[in-house]
Amino acid sequence: MRYTYPAVFHPAKEGGYWIEFPDLPDCFSQGETIDECMIMSADAASIWLCNREDNRLPAVTPSTRYKSENPEDIVTLISVDTNAYRAANDNRIIKKTLTIPNWLNEKALDAHLNFSSVLQEGIKRSLGLI
Repeated sequence: MRYTYPAVFHPAKEGGYWIEFPDLPDCFSQGETIDECMIMSADAASIWLCNREDNRLPAVTPSTRYKSENPEDIVTLISVDTNAYRAANDNRIIKKTLTIPNWLNEKALDAHLNFSSVLQEGIKRSLGLI
């Protein structure tokens, strides 16, 4: 599901911003820069909306016109796709079968290597994730 809601970036006294969504009760986040706030607000809204979907609650109607009373606030629209968010954060474990030479298997067993951990680390390294 795709959603778009207004978010308000309030300047924080200690620097950065704290973020609220007028239409999403108790949905808050924070960030040091506007770029970070865009990422953090989308993440917060996605979590909030996924929870609502999981509990089979109706969608919240977004405000069509929202204006903050504080001129220092930044009001922007944040769009999220909960299906994409779920897919990107899916940490379910799946079973994979692998084939290696027997001699390598024996050495790995003697070294008490965890094959799943080694495979995950190798894939992450190949993808430049670590």
